[in-house]
Amino acid sequence: MQFPNLLERFLAYVRIDTGSIEESKTFPSTLKQLDLAQKLKQELQDIGLNDATVNVNGYVLATLPSNQTENVPTIALFAHMDTSPDITAENVKPCIQKNHNGKDITLSFKTGLLLKTKDNPELEEKVGQTIITTDGTTLLGADDKAGIAEIMSAMQYLTRHPDCPRPHIRVIFTPDEEVGRGTDRITINEIAADAGYTVDGGPVGEIEDETFCADSMKIQIKGVNVHPGTAKDKMINAIKIASMIVERFPRKHMSPETTENREGYIHPHYLTGTVEEAVIKILIRDFTAQGLEEKEGFIQSIVTEIKDNYPGADIKVELEKSYRNMKTVLDRHPIVVEKAEEAIRLSGLIPVRTRIRGGTDGARLCFMGLPTPNLFTGGHNFHSRYEWISLQDMEKAAEVIVRLMGLWAIK
Repeated sequence: MQFPNLLERFLAYVRIDTGSIEESKTFPSTLKQLDLAQKLKQELQDIGLNDATVNVNGYVLATLPSNQTENVPTIALFAHMDTSPDITAENVKPCIQKNHNGKDITLSFKTGLLLKTKDNPELEEKVGQTIITTDGTTLLGADDKAGIAEIMSAMQYLTRHPDCPRPHIRVIFTPDEEVGRGTDRITINEIAADAGYTVDGGPVGEIEDETFCADSMKIQIKGVNVHPGTAKDKMINAIKIASMIVERFPRKHMSPETTENREGYIHPHYLTGTVEEAVIKILIRDFTAQGLEEKEGFIQSIVTEIKDNYPGADIKVELEKSYRNMKTVLDRHPIVVEKAEEAIRLSGLIPVRTRIRGGTDGARLCFMGLPTPNLFTGGHNFHSRYEWISLQDMEKAAEVIVRLMGLWAIK
């Protein structure tokens, strides 16, 4: 299959800054995401999805009707428009290396920043391919603009090849996935599908059917501030209390930097404070609900002990549930994953069923009632200045989408 506009689309999308902001009170969290939304709406209409629209919450929705005479299901394809706030997406300058030689890639000659094969052994497998990287000053945005470009190219292929069988297809591009709100303002009725796929994964051939269970915790500490010269038996230093709480978190286990595979973690990712008030924000992850609850109980026991030692301090803990392991839902709908694996095989690849040490819109969609595993995009090193992707892997992702739609059109 040929997807002649795929690279052009991807490069255009990554040049649009769509970084989301966790602290924002608006939806989407940044209005600049709507710039991409409007562009995608127009492109969808141009390739024949005439009902394409951007709704009041910034979601892009469109339909490609089936070309079958028999009843077929409706399958939704999702990708998210925003990029991670971890690294800036302003003024992205994608760099293209054609006919890759399998060796280290220089991202910046000015700083000497290298994309090293010892850290990215997959690069040695991409000899002769076209590699797209950052220039070392921003992220690239393949997460998830690669997914958007692949869905768009697949839809264009299907409209230009009307004999290719397809079910009813719903295309949905979401805002604010990176800050955990990608499905907050959309309903199952709006999606109007029987099953779905997020195109938001990593290396070629992978399909992810399992995610972390995830919660977040906020600890707010209110101390007492008086002049340090007269502070004896009066001052209660919120900074010191916050430091003691974080100090008791494990270092050699149960932390992101020391865990892998199915191991969960506690991750304090935000800390701010004065003598009078301090705030700690914590991400809690585990592949089981029981493991999640155990970690939350561990944190609560630390806070309780600290409160006993500082009775004059006001320490409050807020717990916010995020998402749960989508495998519990997908195991009840095995055909959704099995068809994806078959589409990957038909594309000449070996399917690799794996888990995400993170989450996708699909995790929440599963528990909203729509079984939604995650398909690969071909991207690597997401949320990083070292982000990269192969054009040929993107083409394979688009091919998998086309073949997957064909499988859903055949009884």
